[in-house]
Amino acid sequence: MFGGRVKKVVALGSAAVTLAGGAVLGAVGTASAAPHHGPGDRDRHCRMVQGHWERSWHPVGRDGHGRMHSGYWTRVWVPAHEVCNR
Repeated sequence: MFGGRVKKVVALGSAAVTLAGGAVLGAVGTASAAPHHGPGDRDRHCRMVQGHWERSWHPVGRDGHGRMHSGYWTRVWVPAHEVCNR
């Protein structure tokens, strides 16, 4: 009576273990094949940009009271940041 069910459970369990093991080994294989970046690789692609002012356009629009305001240019400070080209 339970012989057929036990065989099915054992077969499904072993199949699940096999699939899980293959997934782990596949993930390990792709992780080890990925390029490794050392400390010297960072300088090749990235550079530090000093803080600077940029002009930004504010389009025509209405304020909270429904009054129309024309578009205008304003200056916005952009702080120092790193720019990376990959």
